[in-house]
Amino acid sequence: MSEIAAATNRRVSRFLWIGLVLLCIGIGPLLVVILAAQLGLTRDPNPNPVGFGILAFFTFWPSVILIVIGIVRTVNRRRAVRQK
Repeated sequence: MSEIAAATNRRVSRFLWIGLVLLCIGIGPLLVVILAAQLGLTRDPNPNPVGFGILAFFTFWPSVILIVIGIVRTVNRRRAVRQK
């Protein structure tokens, strides 16, 4: 296998990385608030993080779609490299 094929075989699609970053940025703050409340680090045991919930709502499905597209593109690219 050539060096180019080996490098392509190890790479994953940018769509996958963008989807993962979007997922972390969108859901991360909400999970941090929930975890902090569970651990008792906040004064309010039942916080109402509306802004973080809206952020998670609007970023979850686009990130899942990007992750699926990235996985499909990566698998297709690896199959094409193997067939050469």
